[in-house]
Amino acid sequence: MAGRGLCQQEEVCSKSVINTCNDCIRSGPYCVWCEQLNFTKAGERETARCDTKAQLIAKGCKKEQIISPQNNVVTSKNDPLTSSFKEQGAVQLSPQKISLKLRPGLPATFNVSFKRVQGYPVDLYYLMDLSFSMKDDLENVKGLGEKLFAALKNITAHAQIGFGAFVDKTVLPYTNTNKDKLERPCDENYQQCQAAFGYRHVLNMTSQEDDFRTKVKQQFISGNLDSPEGSLDAMIQAAVCGEKIGWRNSSTRLIVLTTDDGFHMAGDGKLAGILEPNDEKCHMENSLYTKSSEMDYPSVGQLAMQLEKNNIQPIFAVTKNMEVVYKQLSQMIPKSEVGVLSSDSNNVVQLIESAYNRLSSKVTVTHDNLPDNVRVVYTPICKNAGPAGDSKGVCDNVRVGQEISFEVTVTAHSCMENKSFTIRPLGIKDTLTVSLSTNCECKCEDPSDKSHTHCSEKGGVHCGICSCHDGFVGQFCNCSIGNKDELSLRASCKRQNGTDCEGRGDCVCGRCQCHTTENGLRYHGDFCECDDEHCEKYQNKLCGGNGRCKCGRCDCNTGYEGSACQCMVSEEGCRTLNNTVCFGRGSCKCNRCQCKEGYQRPHCQHCLGCPDACQTKLNCIECLGFDSGPFKKNCSVACSKSIFHGMVEQFTITSKPCQQKDSEGCWIKYRLDQLVGEDYYRAEILKQRDCPEPPNVIAIIGGSIVSVALIGILVLMLIKLLFYMRDLKEFRKFENERKKSQWAKADNPLFQNATTTVANPTFTGE
Repeated sequence: MAGRGLCQQEEVCSKSVINTCNDCIRSGPYCVWCEQLNFTKAGERETARCDTKAQLIAKGCKKEQIISPQNNVVTSKNDPLTSSFKEQGAVQLSPQKISLKLRPGLPATFNVSFKRVQGYPVDLYYLMDLSFSMKDDLENVKGLGEKLFAALKNITAHAQIGFGAFVDKTVLPYTNTNKDKLERPCDENYQQCQAAFGYRHVLNMTSQEDDFRTKVKQQFISGNLDSPEGSLDAMIQAAVCGEKIGWRNSSTRLIVLTTDDGFHMAGDGKLAGILEPNDEKCHMENSLYTKSSEMDYPSVGQLAMQLEKNNIQPIFAVTKNMEVVYKQLSQMIPKSEVGVLSSDSNNVVQLIESAYNRLSSKVTVTHDNLPDNVRVVYTPICKNAGPAGDSKGVCDNVRVGQEISFEVTVTAHSCMENKSFTIRPLGIKDTLTVSLSTNCECKCEDPSDKSHTHCSEKGGVHCGICSCHDGFVGQFCNCSIGNKDELSLRASCKRQNGTDCEGRGDCVCGRCQCHTTENGLRYHGDFCECDDEHCEKYQNKLCGGNGRCKCGRCDCNTGYEGSACQCMVSEEGCRTLNNTVCFGRGSCKCNRCQCKEGYQRPHCQHCLGCPDACQTKLNCIECLGFDSGPFKKNCSVACSKSIFHGMVEQFTITSKPCQQKDSEGCWIKYRLDQLVGEDYYRAEILKQRDCPEPPNVIAIIGGSIVSVALIGILVLMLIKLLFYMRDLKEFRKFENERKKSQWAKADNPLFQNATTTVANPTFTGE
C-alpha cells in the first residue's frame, strides 16, 4: 500500500528507451535491473535486464543480483510533544525535521503528531471600525476590557491584547477632503470627533488591563463618505508589522475585526486615481499607515497569504446585515471565523470566546513551497477526521491536550536534488521541514577487474554490461575497430541516418547482429528492419490465416489476395455487361474495381474529372474525316490507335453529340463512344461540314463608297442648314431694330435748290 486511503498499484514496468541501469530506474517506480552476468542471451537486447522484480526472477535472475533503489525516510529532529506551556520551547507538532530520499514515482509515508498545549499563549489584536455608524459600539468597547481579559484568562494565563482602529483612505470619493471636514468628519452636533484617518495602531500587545482601558477610552469616533471601509488595509498592516504590533513568536495570534459595513478591495483605489498595487509591506510611522492614500487596497488573496504566513487567525465580528458578506470572505481565508454582533456590540466578548473555541478545536495541516512534480496526500487519524486530500488534512472537535496524527504520503514524480518544503498546522507556529532528494542512480556491485573475461578482457563490467576500452566495441567488446573510426562503423549500421540497427540489434564491427523478438523469432534484414510478426490482421488473425508475414507485409497463399490476405481471388464483382474487367480502366482487387485516377466505381465506366473528349479528339476527327488540320501529315500514326471512326449521313451512336469548329472554320458534327480501355473511342462523323460562304467583295466596296458619299452629302446639307438658320436669325434681328427707329421730317439747312436750269436741246425732226 502506498499509504492508507490510496489504491494499491499494480507493479508494471513500462519500458521505453533503455540503454543503462539508470535509464531503467527512471522509467518507472517498479522497474528494476538485473546485473547478473550472462543474463542476456546472444543477440538478445540488454533491455531485457529491465523489468519488474517478479518478471526478472522468472527469467532466471537471482534476487541478490537485482538492483532496485528504495525509499529512505530519516527523522533528523523529533522533540517530544509537551503537555503544558511553561517555557518558550513548548512543542505542539512532532517530528520537526525529516529527510526523504525517494525513488521517482514510489510513494513514501510517515506520520505527523499534533497536540495543543494547555495554557498556550494567546495574542489578541482588537481592530475596530471607528466610522460614525459605530459610535454606540465604541462606548461599549471602552468598558469591555475587564470582561475580555477575564475571558482570555479562562483560556490561558499568558494572554496579551492590542488595539487598532481604522476608517478609510482620506481621499475622494471615500472621505470628504474639505479642510474642515478632514478635521471634523462627524455630524456637526457630535462634539467628540477625531480627524479622518486610514489605519492607526493604538496599543501594543500588553497583558495589563489598565493600559487597554486607558488607551481605548482616549479614542473617539471619526467618519467618511461611502459605506465600505478600509478593513483590508488595516488587517494586512496589522499582520506584516509584527514588531510594531508586538506579536510574540510562540503564541496563538488572533485579529478581531469589528465593523458594521463591507470592505474595499484591490482595484477600488482606481476611483481615487490610486494605481500602485499593494506591496504587502509594513508602512507604519508614528502608529499611522503612511501609504494609505498612495497605495491601493490589498486583494483578498494577498490578505489570506499574509495571515497564513504570519500564523494569524481572523475573527470577523460583524453586524447581522454583513454576516453573509463576511462568511463569503471567511471561505477564502483559511482558519477564520464569523460572529454576529448585537446592535451595540455588548456581546463581543462571548462572540470572541465562541469563535476562538471553534478555531482551536479544528486542526488543519497543510504545506508551503511545495516543489514541482511532488504530490503530498494527508490522511487524518482522529475521531472526527476529514477526507484524505492533496492540499490539506483536517481533524475537527479536537480538545486541548488531545493528541492526533496525520499520515503524510509524499511522491516525487521526477528526479530532483536538495529540495525542501514545510508542513504545519494553520495558525500554529510549529512546523515540520521536509528535505527531499531522489534516488535516480544505480549502485551496482561491479567487479574491480578493468579487463574482465566476460568482456573478452577488452573492457570492464558495469551493472552487468560491458564497458569497452578504446578501440573495441560490441556486446562483449569482441570487435576491434583498428584504424577505423567508431562513428563510421556505426554509420554503416544505420538506415537513412536512423538509430543503430533500427534499435533491434547490435552494431558489431559495422554489421548488424539482430535481436530476437518477444516470441522467440529473430529480426532480419541488413538493418534488422524486418520482422515476421507485425503484419496486418484480419479477424484477429495474422494475414487473415491465409498467408505468411514477411518483413511487415503479407505473402498470400494461392487463391488469396489483399493487404491482409482477406480476399479470395475473383473477378466476378468486377465484370461488366460487355464481359470486360473494369472496362479496362482499373484492376480487380478483392473482387472490387480499383479504378485509375478520375474514373468512378463500381466499374470505372465514367471519368468525372477527365478533360472533355469532344475537344481533345477534335484534331484527330478533322484529319480522319476530312484530311485537314494539324495532324494531316501523320494522322494514322497520331490517331488510328485511339479512334475507330466511320463517316455517316446520320448518327447511330446515342452518346453525347459533339460540334466543334475545325482549322478551316467549318463546323464538324460527330459522336464518340468510349470503348474498353483508357483512351480508345469509336467515332461517327457526319460527311457534310457546315462551312460559311465567302463574303462579296464588290458589294462590300460599293456599299462602302455609297455610304461615304451619302454621309458627305448629309454633312454638307447639315452645314448649309446651320448657316441658313444663322442668317435668318440675323435678318430678323435687323428687321426688328429697323422698325423700332424714328426719323424726324425737317429741311437740311445745308441743302440749296439749283438756281440755274439748263434744258437740253431736243430733236424735233426738222
